Amino acid sequence: MSPIQTSADHGRGPDCRRRTFLGGAAAIAATMALPAAAGANNTSSFFPGTVSVAAGEFVTGSDAQEREAAYGLDEAAYGHSLTRQRGWYDREARRRTMHLPAFDIMINLVTNADYTRFVAATGHRAPDVDRETWKGYRLVHPFERTRRHAWREGTYPQGRGTHPVVLVSHGDAEAYAGWISDMTGVVWRLPSAKQWEKAARGADGRWFPWGNGFDPARLNSHDAGPFDTVPVGAFPESASPYGMLDAAGQVFEWTSTPTSAMRRIVKGGSWDDKGCGVCRPAARHARPMDIKHILIGFRLVRLP
Repeated sequence: MSPIQTSADHGRGPDCRRRTFLGGAAAIAATMALPAAAGANNTSSFFPGTVSVAAGEFVTGSDAQEREAAYGLDEAAYGHSLTRQRGWYDREARRRTMHLPAFDIMINLVTNADYTRFVAATGHRAPDVDRETWKGYRLVHPFERTRRHAWREGTYPQGRGTHPVVLVSHGDAEAYAGWISDMTGVVWRLPSAKQWEKAARGADGRWFPWGNGFDPARLNSHDAGPFDTVPVGAFPESASPYGMLDAAGQVFEWTSTPTSAMRRIVKGGSWDDKGCGVCRPAARHARPMDIKHILIGFRLVRLP
């Protein structure tokens, strides 16, 4: 849940035009080979599609101009100034140049179809959350909204194989990384917040993956989306300079960067955010590592 949103925002559902999401499978096929059947013994079939992020300097963080623009987007979308009043974007790292070594990052988020092979092979718990646990999170979303994302008897919801997997904790994402590392013979892990940010915005410090101007047609957010996840890769026009998709909107993504012993930074914004100041790669906030949220998924990196 973004701090932008209120109970009233979520209770009425999407209040703006809906986009027809066609060609999601085609977009995926163009960027990533579909996984082989569970139990395949060809380890190459487990390799996800990746893009390479070259070693070098990039602009990280935000300056006063970017943060002011983000507050303006939120105020125009929500009709209130809660994010400004709470100084949400004032907490971002200040804009500067830093160097990162090279790495490869998954083009797309891990999908339900990807995750089902892991569940089938390891017996790991399937994505779900019970009512009492969800109530304890004290989130705006009602428990009933989780049911469209929850798995049943080890199987993801019908028609959602190409949607990003959600209701996964930080530990679940790390377990998946360990399993795919075993399957491929190379080390995969969650990206650091800085790795994710560079892959999402490129080296030049742009505010969004595509540039400095917000465009609701380029991402799955509450501005123009269906108030739900959609197939990964459905917005090829949102590609970052390196080719990473869905870096803005869709779902927040776990990173390996801590803010405390039990909290990790999530990045990227989600399908229920409007504005969308929180969808900028420089934006950041933390979530408890054990939360299983309908707004949080993940992708992985590996060293070249």
